[in-house]
Amino acid sequence: MAHDDDFGDEPIRGLPETPPAGERILWQGAPAAWPLARHALAVGWIGAYFGALALWRGAAVGAADGALAGLGAASWYVAIGALATGVLAAMAWAMARATVYTLTTERAVMRIGAALRITINVPYRWIESADLRMLADGTGSVELTLKGDTRLSYLALWPHVKPWTLGRARPALRCLRDAREAAAILGAAAAARVAEIAPAADLPAADLARPLAAE
Repeated sequence: MAHDDDFGDEPIRGLPETPPAGERILWQGAPAAWPLARHALAVGWIGAYFGALALWRGAAVGAADGALAGLGAASWYVAIGALATGVLAAMAWAMARATVYTLTTERAVMRIGAALRITINVPYRWIESADLRMLADGTGSVELTLKGDTRLSYLALWPHVKPWTLGRARPALRCLRDAREAAAILGAAAAARVAEIAPAADLPAADLARPLAAE
């Protein structure tokens, strides 16, 4: 179980090192736990699957052996479904609690990982586009497309990645309650930063995972 001092080695919450001179933090946020469970871990689909199994099994047994037997048969599937969804909801809570998304004047930073913490830094000059995807529950995700041949591991990023972008993973700030604000801040900061510098050659993927103060 995570504790408040798990990230006590961070000089600033969510950052592995103190930002270099001139770099300012503009925004910080994290996924909302229940939307993350629904949209990243498919809690709703899992619950519906076991619910359908319970209805089917209960009806089949009930037709042969009576209503009480059918209810008993269905209850096993209900219990298994409740356990599965509970585990997934707990995972989503742990992931959301361990995650900090940070936008600075220079880059987007993702501190992720409930069990194994990693920090992904994405300099704005390597972002080709940032797309805001709003969800029906009012939360939203900011999905990043990287320039050039830079590649990040889908598995290392998951669930902080646009779903099903296996060939070219797109890092994502997922299930944010203030997604519109985050997207606007990122867009303005990225535009300002790119306007200051000349285009550079593509960097290897390792550049995106450097400590914040290393640039």
